[in-house]
Amino acid sequence: METILVTGGAGFIGGNFVRFLIDRTAVRVLNLDLLTYAGNRDSLADLEGDPRYRFVRGDIGDPALVARLLRDQRPDAIVNFAAESHVDRSIDGPAAFIRTNVLGTFNLLDQTRAWWSGLPADAREDFRFLHVSTDEVYGSLGKEGRFTESSPYAPNSPYSASKAASDHLVRAWHHTYGLPVLTTNCSNNYGPYQFPEKLIPLMILKARAGEPLPIYGDGGNVRDWLYVEDHCRAIWRVLEAGRPGAIYNVGGDSERTNLEVVDTLCAVLDELLPDSPHRPHATLKTFVPDRPGHDRRYAIDATRLKTELGWRPRESFESGLRHTVQWYIEHPQWVQRVMDGSYRGERLGAGA
Repeated sequence: METILVTGGAGFIGGNFVRFLIDRTAVRVLNLDLLTYAGNRDSLADLEGDPRYRFVRGDIGDPALVARLLRDQRPDAIVNFAAESHVDRSIDGPAAFIRTNVLGTFNLLDQTRAWWSGLPADAREDFRFLHVSTDEVYGSLGKEGRFTESSPYAPNSPYSASKAASDHLVRAWHHTYGLPVLTTNCSNNYGPYQFPEKLIPLMILKARAGEPLPIYGDGGNVRDWLYVEDHCRAIWRVLEAGRPGAIYNVGGDSERTNLEVVDTLCAVLDELLPDSPHRPHATLKTFVPDRPGHDRRYAIDATRLKTELGWRPRESFESGLRHTVQWYIEHPQWVQRVMDGSYRGERLGAGA
């Protein structure tokens, strides 16, 4: 692969993947991002001017733009991160999720198919379209079991329903048109550059400010946590050697309740900030009404990815969380720019 088109590459996971490609590979990266509220070009400011990196501001739902980029740049692969991704926001305003996650993915697939079908046979065979999705499409688990690639889809939020729809479109474009697609369904990501509407960065920033740490319901909702760099390595490995048409679940083998996440985070802050006036930070915990339709438990079985492609997560939850907390402590300017924008830590998705 010489050129990779990354969509949504100014977001959290996409931006980390762009950085991974520039740091760890020799490919040229074209980053297409609309720069909505969660897209932050500052996260990749140090790459500006690199001859292997180019940023284009635009929408995956724009047929003319996507067609032109494909024609002019001739990528060897597309990695689609572009999505609205926050469940709470999908409760407050589902239309944006349908527009980007469903219609945007459709346009990206359709323009890609039209361009790909005109390539020489060897280029068609080598090309890959990798769609990055979520474990939330599978719905909610009980106390036992894990999601596998054959688990039935049962999305319970507007966000997860929109991602499920996009997954089905990707599958259909492979089976109907032969487009060589790959799909990854990942568990909850965390790490540097994550927009602070999500649990871990929100708790870090509120704890440092001495504000209450809002925990939904009884704090017993369980997620499998995946450090973002481990996720980036998994995506690259699937792009290198995954079977066209296959789905690969990506998990961190780190199930934790939300309450356990906050307790661990507070303990790390206590250690890293011994002079903080808010120690012990766990005293800031407060329980708030749960969000509507809150899935109780997710857990990923990543056996296929491990056995077929040899991937393993390198970070434990504790080591990854320490890296994450340290990064937010050391990057107050990035945090300040983000918090000066459209989001200031307020409650989202409280009810419809």
